Amino acid sequence: MASSLTNLIADPDRCFRSLRLYLERSTEHQSTKEFVEKQLPAVIASIGNGKSTINVLSVGGGAGETDLHILSQIRARYPGVTINNDVIEPSVHQISKYKEHVAQASNLENIKFTWHKETANDYESRMKAEKEIKKWDFIHMVQMLYYVKDIPATLRYFHSLLEPQGKLLVILVSGESGWETLWKKFGSSFPFNDLCTYTSSAHLPRMLDSAGLKYQLYEFPSHVDITSCFTEGDKDGELLLDFLTETLDFVKSAPPELKRQVLEELRKPGCSEIRDGKVFFNSSIGAIVIEP
Repeated sequence: MASSLTNLIADPDRCFRSLRLYLERSTEHQSTKEFVEKQLPAVIASIGNGKSTINVLSVGGGAGETDLHILSQIRARYPGVTINNDVIEPSVHQISKYKEHVAQASNLENIKFTWHKETANDYESRMKAEKEIKKWDFIHMVQMLYYVKDIPATLRYFHSLLEPQGKLLVILVSGESGWETLWKKFGSSFPFNDLCTYTSSAHLPRMLDSAGLKYQLYEFPSHVDITSCFTEGDKDGELLLDFLTETLDFVKSAPPELKRQVLEELRKPGCSEIRDGKVFFNSSIGAIVIEP
């Protein structure tokens, strides 16, 4: 069944549009912002002690909304310190949006931005080829581990780049979210192949324990309105279904029985909550802070 479906990544424009729509309909950015404002100050409390420059690496920076929230907290904690913010991001669309957000933002004095159009694996390969070992005071990976082939190896590599007081922050979907339910039931039917990996905050502790790494796990709620997914012919609903299944034109390309089962599952308590006639998908998030 999976062989007849095409991964959403095959169409970068539709992939980008489905992501933007998902974020518009969800509370993900608000929930992440709340985590950054309430929990992050304690996390970064010592990363810049005694330093005149703080080096931050964003792995999979996307359009930069979360990055700018993180940078605002670092800047508030270490006023007057120069912050070098390097961004690894393979999408031209996302880098363009990120630069727009920087241009529109205020209070970015002392922050220097450098963008690298590449994946995490590309960055690692380039650094090793150049025999360069650059250390970082803070590294964060927000909603990007799904696109890494060897997650334990990637975590070990970026963890090795931390300064003695540095921190590595990983944010991804929670093991308690509807994503986990959806992936467990239909993972073999969706066209993830080697483009995407099913992973959630529930999977990381085992990996980190095996590597002997110390960490703290946080969970915070988020939801997305997917009501339009159940209206036949609704273009936004079709885009959201593409994103939820990582399938290009899921409504048109998926076998009828798979579509029926997915839509049925999306209404169930394991995935969503129905309130006032609307369906809200449980997109709760997990954050893992890894110590140096």
